[in-house]
Amino acid sequence: MVKRETPSQTAGPYVHIGLTPRLVGIERPFQEDLGSSAPVRAKGAVVPISLSGTVRDGAGALVSDACLEFWQAGADGRYSSAPAFGTNTPDPQGFARRAVGADTGLYRLETVKPGKVPMGDGRFQAPHIAVIVFARGINIGLLTRCYFDDEPDANAADPVLAAIEPTGRRRTLIASATTAPPSPRAYRFDIVLQGENETVFFRD
Repeated sequence: MVKRETPSQTAGPYVHIGLTPRLVGIERPFQEDLGSSAPVRAKGAVVPISLSGTVRDGAGALVSDACLEFWQAGADGRYSSAPAFGTNTPDPQGFARRAVGADTGLYRLETVKPGKVPMGDGRFQAPHIAVIVFARGINIGLLTRCYFDDEPDANAADPVLAAIEPTGRRRTLIASATTAPPSPRAYRFDIVLQGENETVFFRD
């Protein structure tokens, strides 16, 4: 008997229904969409920030059904444990989920700026947010990272960024500050799934 692989399936076309049911009007049995609450409450020098942007395909068109998951350390550079699955009252410290707007194609995340993450060998990863993209036509969520352009010294020492050609696609991992202090910090981070300006994606 010859065994064959099970046919692959994509995440769509019901990404919002499966990941953010209350957002699309399915209110029961969920009290709250997982990841819809504030993602981080952590010790450290807390700096509130907002992160927004779009997801585009290889032709430059907005991906209107994209849903993003965010994982990050707190302001102190430490990760909190993920919430237990199966609960109706999630309290996900360090985790958030946002869908893009069907009309604008924009997502928006309000959080705190993560701190530098210590590694076991004494080095530090620069402040960053891990981002997983789900959308119609994607078999497995695409994993990328969002760094910040106002952290040049930390970015220069980050081992992950160091592995990417500095004059090439490294820039696709850097969010641009759109406001200046003392205003609340806002950053723009656009994601491109394919093409000339394709965002760097990682294997988990």
